[in-house]
Amino acid sequence: MPALIDDIYTELNPIDANTLACLGPLAPLAGIWEGEGGVDIAPKAAGPRTQPYHERIELQPIDPGTNGPQLLYGLRYHVWACKPGRTSTYHDQVGYWLWEPETGTVMQSLTIPRGQTVLAVGQCAADAKQFTLSATRGSTDYGICSNPFLEKNFRTDSFTITVTVHDDGTWSYDEDTVMTIAGQSEPFHHRDRNRLTRVAAPTPNPMAG
Repeated sequence: MPALIDDIYTELNPIDANTLACLGPLAPLAGIWEGEGGVDIAPKAAGPRTQPYHERIELQPIDPGTNGPQLLYGLRYHVWACKPGRTSTYHDQVGYWLWEPETGTVMQSLTIPRGQTVLAVGQCAADAKQFTLSATRGSTDYGICSNPFLEKNFRTDSFTITVTVHDDGTWSYDEDTVMTIAGQSEPFHHRDRNRLTRVAAPTPNPMAG
């Protein structure tokens, strides 16, 4: 979509209602996934701690969304993770993956129950098998917002995620969250990575059904 347009209200018409056919690089991610090889490197008082985790991610197509002439296709997602051999929650996350075909823009919104939310962005081709998104603290678009405790003690300065779609039908992600932690002079790189295998197909979005 052009940066400056005369009509910011009129929606595109017609719109393809079949989200699964219009997700561009996000299409291979649709469905329900599990991964048992997660690795989390997190900050602790004694220093970085490496923790394995199991993960389940559900990514379901939503109806096309419009902001006037801006058209977005997307997946609503829920991430749930636990430590091996346990059933209690280790990590919970919700949000949307969005694709804007007109500009080749991928977005990820994420919210975690620690009082923090992020909107990250990247550019890629519709058939890309790898793409990277990022967000930076202080930006009023594609930024990071945290509650005062986190902002003071575990400030998130940037977030980057790289997604890779593999030939065997799996996909993986590698995240780098750069933090400024109270009492530490150097930035801390909080890393997460996993590889996911599909366990169930996606459900078509309501308009497509």
